[in-house]
Amino acid sequence: GHGVVPSTECSVGEVLDMGYVMARDTVTATVKIENTSNLTLPFSIRLESLSPTRDRDRQKIPSFLTSPLQRTETVGTQNYNGFSVFSVSPTEGKIEAGMSQDFVVTFSPDHESLYYSDCLKVLLFGKQTAHEIQLKGAAREHLMFVEGGVPLDVPVESLAVTSPVAPQEALKGGPQEAVRSLLLLLEYVEGSAEPARAEITIGAIEGPVLAAKQGPAVEFSLDSGAELQRAGFSLDGPKGALERGQRQRIGVSWVPPADLQISDPPLVSALLTVKGDITESYRVLLMARVVCA
Repeated sequence: GHGVVPSTECSVGEVLDMGYVMARDTVTATVKIENTSNLTLPFSIRLESLSPTRDRDRQKIPSFLTSPLQRTETVGTQNYNGFSVFSVSPTEGKIEAGMSQDFVVTFSPDHESLYYSDCLKVLLFGKQTAHEIQLKGAAREHLMFVEGGVPLDVPVESLAVTSPVAPQEALKGGPQEAVRSLLLLLEYVEGSAEPARAEITIGAIEGPVLAAKQGPAVEFSLDSGAELQRAGFSLDGPKGALERGQRQRIGVSWVPPADLQISDPPLVSALLTVKGDITESYRVLLMARVVCA
């Protein structure tokens, strides 16, 4: 007889990021797996969130507390409605020699969260793991998103459904989104000719068209006051407008001023305003320091 090693090729790498979607919307992506061996391969699909041992595996300290390099769990935020956030079709079948099979991955979040995740495993002959793909996605209640900087939150969602309404809303005459915070850490290498750099990304989500909305879907501006310039910070692209599906970066660079006190590194703040179907405000903290090469 002849011993044959089953072999396959996958169209995606170790991570499939579904990106940002509106909460309660559904998006799909296609994963193609090709049978590069000369025998028929029976396959089955497994999602880690549907593992029978998942409840037992969760009885441990969250990874963001034990490992600073790993913030997210393999299985992250799940839907409130009890249905799977991610689903895959088909779940089993056969791939003939030299043929390929398309798998449709569906992402259906039912509330806002940045930490939807799952793990998809492709098994051959019911036991051999051919591919393991980390599934990721994020959902927002509104058209825009902002990302970048040092994480200031924890990637584990509370069981309580909280509201982001600011406590001062009664004084302002109506509902208002709470001011969120972003921290940018810029490290300048001592003696370098290049400034320290960091960036913020603003995006407009592909979603349903709002008839009342005229012009660009999202507009943003980062208020750069004189305090930033005195501290040595400069901004690239602090204002802009986006159509649906577009992204734009705000670049921040820093060169230590001549009168910088090493023992007292600068920490200044700027206000980022993002206007879409609502107006959101972000307090951007800019922290800089000089490091040795």
